[in-house]
Amino acid sequence: QVQLVESGGGLVQAGGSLRLSCAASGSTVFALYTMGWYRQAPGKQRELVAEIGRSSGTSYADSVKGRFTISRDNAIKMVHLQMNSLKPEDTAVYYCKGQFGGILYWGKGTLVTVSS
Repeated sequence: QVQLVESGGGLVQAGGSLRLSCAASGSTVFALYTMGWYRQAPGKQRELVAEIGRSSGTSYADSVKGRFTISRDNAIKMVHLQMNSLKPEDTAVYYCKGQFGGILYWGKGTLVTVSS
């Protein structure tokens, strides 16, 4: 059973930075997973923030381009999201998602709060 555990959330002032991490366990083919970060703000739908493929190709939501960077380390089965120039509208619960063979795996999320 694949498990994803997020960490690194917290409270930060606008303009600050945070680095989220997602640790994966329970799979021997992590390198083949497409990994992503999603977020859900209060009263809003969950949305894609950034995604990284098995070849490390990346894509970002327009709202975070140039501010956020997704990366992966297959050797230790981790995915990171470096978030810079944070804005109050980035406040949300951030979820790690893994996808392989048509199956989706989700972490339980980590809360990011950006104060103005």
